[in-house]
Amino acid sequence: MAIKHNQQIPHNHFHKDWQRRVRTHFDQPGRKSRRRNARLQKAAAVAPRPVDKLRPIVRCPTLKYNRRVRAGRGFSLAELKEAGIPRKLAPTIGISVDPRRANLSTESLAANVDRLKAYRARLILFPRRTGQFKKTDSSKEEIEEHTKDEGKIVRKTGLALPITNVGRAEAIGEVSKSDMPEGTENAYRKLREARSDARLVGVREKRAKAKAEEATATKK
Repeated sequence: MAIKHNQQIPHNHFHKDWQRRVRTHFDQPGRKSRRRNARLQKAAAVAPRPVDKLRPIVRCPTLKYNRRVRAGRGFSLAELKEAGIPRKLAPTIGISVDPRRANLSTESLAANVDRLKAYRARLILFPRRTGQFKKTDSSKEEIEEHTKDEGKIVRKTGLALPITNVGRAEAIGEVSKSDMPEGTENAYRKLREARSDARLVGVREKRAKAKAEEATATKK
């Protein structure tokens, strides 16, 4: 109800001391530089490794967004098996693993297997101890070549192997009649007849049984 005339204001909360509870953000420039320094320190600590791990390509959930792809939590065990990478080795060489994830289509499996193979082809594995090369490690010549040229060292895996979405102009294209597959004649009619036959199985059996009983009764 609206207040009229010079009446007392009801429920007046004027003693809250709100000035003490105001949150200011004057430290934003300082936080920005602190975050940048932390990123540089992390990159220096893990160098020459990239700062991030390799993530799989997954589709966004729900019908509204499933046309888009994004980075997932980790590669499934089936994808690692197809790419020939042991599941225990994968986290040690910068590949994220999600054992709970399952592949629901062959397309997603093939895309992520290709992604793993492309990553494995570009990967340079240093030996844990200098001079002691294992079967999975890169050769001495490859290591020397990449350590000399710092431009070849990748700092972020996401930039080297990006996940891109297809644009609307590229996704939509014209389909000519000659490209369409040849279907059967009266496909809709056949579907309706098959549906009707499946629905009326019991009724027709009952009718045929009653007719047969009537025929046997008339013979007697």
